[in-house]
Amino acid sequence: MKVAFLTLGCKVNFYETEKMSEQFRQKGFDVVDFQEKADIYVVNTCTVTNIADRKSRQMLHRAKKKNPDSFVVAVGCYVESGGEELLADQAVDAAFSNKEKESVAERIIERFYAERPDYRMDNTESCTTAIDKNDVSGNSVVLQHDRTRAYLKIQDGCNQFCTYCMIPYVRGRGVLRSTPPEEVVMQVEKLAEKGYKEVVLTGIHLSSYGVDLELKKESEYYSAMDFIQLEGMPLIRVMREVSKIAGVERIRLGSMEPRIITEKFLRELTKLPKVCPHFHLSLQSGCDSVLRRMNRHYTTVEYRDKVDLLRKYYENPAITTDVIVGFPGETEEEFEQTLSYLKEIELADIHVFKYSERTGTPAAAMKDQVRPEVKNQRSDRLIADTEQYRKKFGSLFTGKREKVLFEETSVENGIRYLAGHNERYVKIGVLYEEAREKGYLPNAIHEIVVEKILSK
Repeated sequence: MKVAFLTLGCKVNFYETEKMSEQFRQKGFDVVDFQEKADIYVVNTCTVTNIADRKSRQMLHRAKKKNPDSFVVAVGCYVESGGEELLADQAVDAAFSNKEKESVAERIIERFYAERPDYRMDNTESCTTAIDKNDVSGNSVVLQHDRTRAYLKIQDGCNQFCTYCMIPYVRGRGVLRSTPPEEVVMQVEKLAEKGYKEVVLTGIHLSSYGVDLELKKESEYYSAMDFIQLEGMPLIRVMREVSKIAGVERIRLGSMEPRIITEKFLRELTKLPKVCPHFHLSLQSGCDSVLRRMNRHYTTVEYRDKVDLLRKYYENPAITTDVIVGFPGETEEEFEQTLSYLKEIELADIHVFKYSERTGTPAAAMKDQVRPEVKNQRSDRLIADTEQYRKKFGSLFTGKREKVLFEETSVENGIRYLAGHNERYVKIGVLYEEAREKGYLPNAIHEIVVEKILSK
């Protein structure tokens, strides 16, 4: 019996798909590529924008078209928001919410056999994959790359309620869930045993890690300020334990709320040498009036203070961010403020997004929606600036000795390299033949003199 998965949206969805696929493997299914003919198709959907909704529907229909007799299942965020429209879709045989992902394989299989009694699990033993059933449990979700690093989701839920975002509504309104530290340690130990050198800890709102474990309110609802009260200490404590695990040489953090960056947090963080000086601090706009409309909970002055703190505690830290252009009401003057602000703080990299309306969010009902052609122009301008920031930051390491975790071969301008990343996530290449001569291997860390910075 074959099952195929397609994942849309954020990295957390990708991690959760990995967990679901492991559940099916444990039950004797062959997990095949989505392009192949399968008995069951599972689309892990996204609903962050109206375009994401449309993409989710398109992929569900594509699955049914691949095999009209297949059992097509929608899971995730669009299930939460799609409502009756999704349930009425003839291409969709079943739908399960985010809360049901924990045991989704069992739920899907039960529905599948109830509605398709003629199907039988033939030759089950021949397609069973031998795996450790303890690899994925509880809230945590492991995504193991074929090469060098593994991602571990240790937190779920968000209560920030940015005006453009549906996530707090579809992943539990105000509900935060953290993986207990002992389970995080167990999962990382298993990854270390399998040879992974680098682990990335991530979550929907990673800065809130441990709020539910520490405060233990009678209600599941936690305010947007609860994580600030704890000053990131639950996250520090779990990283302290992960740092003790032999075999794990690097620890990275996923996207973080700027307000978690404090003197206390950084004093403790710098005591953990395995933690990479690479920080993704979400900004979204370099203009205070736009930040207020977005319901972001900081100002550009406060964000700059956090950037300065990181540079105080780390030499040349890689600070990256996200920026949305064309948010409702964004004037040309406000956009120019963002460009100027970003030039002043000079981050290592910026992920640029054009605002996309999401029905049901406060931003979608705002006046003065920005025209698509204006969004495109602004996006192009910021991307051009970002390329310069990226090159300038990368140039800091040319000619320097850096520890590179090699991962894969990469071809740039027709030249083949063995490529990897340093601690600050700059992509570095060594000529492939030279790497072979020196004995550099994938999934190994080598200290080298940097000669070539590769593009992303």
